[in-house]
Amino acid sequence: MNNKLKIVSRFLLLGSAISVFGVSYSQKDTTKKGIEIISSFKPVLRQSAKINFSASPPAVDSSRAPLKYDIPNQNLLFVYQPGSLKPLALDIDTGGRFDNSSYVKAGFGSLRTPYIQAGISLGDGKTAGLNIYAKHVGSDGKRDFQKFTSTDVKLDGYFKSGNNLQWDAGIGMNQYRTYKYGYEPATLVFANDSLKQNFQTIAGRVAMHNINKTKFGLTYWPEVKIDVFNDNFKNNESNTVLDLPLQKTVGKVFAVNLGITFDLTRFTPQNKSVINNTIYYISPSVLFKTPKINAEAGIRPSWDNKTFKMFPNVLVDVGTNDKRFFFQAGWTGYIRKTTYQYLASQNPWLYVPNSLTNTWIEERFAGFKGSVGDHFSYAAKVGFNKLNNQPLFVNDYTAGTGGRSFKVVNEPEIKVVNFGGELGYNIGEKFSLISGLTFNQYSGLKVNDKAWGMLPLELKTNMRLQVIKDLWLKTDLYAWTGPQYLKKDGSAGTLSGAADLNAGLEFKITRNLNLWTQFNNIFNKTYQRWNQYPVYGFNFVGGVVFSFDQKNN
Repeated sequence: MNNKLKIVSRFLLLGSAISVFGVSYSQKDTTKKGIEIISSFKPVLRQSAKINFSASPPAVDSSRAPLKYDIPNQNLLFVYQPGSLKPLALDIDTGGRFDNSSYVKAGFGSLRTPYIQAGISLGDGKTAGLNIYAKHVGSDGKRDFQKFTSTDVKLDGYFKSGNNLQWDAGIGMNQYRTYKYGYEPATLVFANDSLKQNFQTIAGRVAMHNINKTKFGLTYWPEVKIDVFNDNFKNNESNTVLDLPLQKTVGKVFAVNLGITFDLTRFTPQNKSVINNTIYYISPSVLFKTPKINAEAGIRPSWDNKTFKMFPNVLVDVGTNDKRFFFQAGWTGYIRKTTYQYLASQNPWLYVPNSLTNTWIEERFAGFKGSVGDHFSYAAKVGFNKLNNQPLFVNDYTAGTGGRSFKVVNEPEIKVVNFGGELGYNIGEKFSLISGLTFNQYSGLKVNDKAWGMLPLELKTNMRLQVIKDLWLKTDLYAWTGPQYLKKDGSAGTLSGAADLNAGLEFKITRNLNLWTQFNNIFNKTYQRWNQYPVYGFNFVGGVVFSFDQKNN
């Protein structure tokens, strides 16, 4: 019985399987023909470590250069000093001509002029460097006491610490000696000590700046400068300047500037009370820069010995697509510090000042600049400026002095119409010619009749020419119309104009040795930049330049 049941059960299971298979086989096939991959596995070998033989490119420095706008008024700075007063050797630009970075330049001139100059460069040029510069020159003219000597020593270095910080520092010393030889009549007799003028300056500076912007878009470059100035009459002065500029980039075309400057002067005249002269100012501004427009808009609130003055600070450059033409305009103001050191740099034959009054300068200007072709450039500017508390120099005609010394007088207000133009032509290292013209018209004086000692018209032309491969020629022409001066009778006089032409040659004789010579005041005109002080006539200086080969192989 059981066997029969087992046989029947097996037949029933077999029949069920056959029926199911038949039903599934009879259904229509709706799937597409092909292979469907549900997942795949691709074996990959692990990347092996390799030595990278190619150097990584340096990081691109996209930071804005920490440059400060400083547009001086040319008629105030007396930038021209007659070349024949300080006969200098031909200053050949060694860039592109010499591979050496250190040199000694020595010579002697017709006015018993010793000349020695040296420059030494140390460091790798990447993370640290030190430049040492020294120079001594002097001359002795035909007139009694018409002589001077000047000695300069400077050390400037830098050091990069970390990945984004550079330190800059410098220290220097200058000694300048001259005599008050401009007395009239020339037959007067004075003791040497009463005519001697010796000035000494010891200067130092420390600064730092970040090489690239921080992750917050900040660029900073604080700086401290200290000058200690004195003369042979025990008059001492110290000048300390603390400058704290900061810039933050906002987007691609905007930046914000915020600068704070403290300028402290302590002047101690011999046997007189100490004079403190302090100014400080803040310079907030917004910058906008595109390929065509470069603009800065801000203010400059300033405190001059606790007297407040608000100056504008607006500068605009608008250029064409090819950057061959730019229109420029501006309205800016600032305080120029008046110190004993500054006054002596303008006129070394002055009396020690009894007071120090700073000059407020306000400039409104418009102009343009551009280029034509690859060699010709041009620029022009017209300005309407106002000067408050401008120092002027007048002869002191006290009996027995011969008018040899200058008193510093203050002019409360001068209005200046200024025009400046420049033309240039350059062909690589072979030829360059630059000529500039500056015209100033002074008016609106309140106390003085004229702008004593300030030049109305200046012309400067400089030319450099490579005559042959190892021979260079340089010429400089300085011309101006004479300034006005105060006569002994109280009336105004005008000095004669001048044209001073200088020329120099330098040529190579060996790989490390050059010969040079320079001729000053070729027209032999004994003109006067300051009343009663004629300059040297024709003179020349010549010598050798020995260069040290410091190329890094």
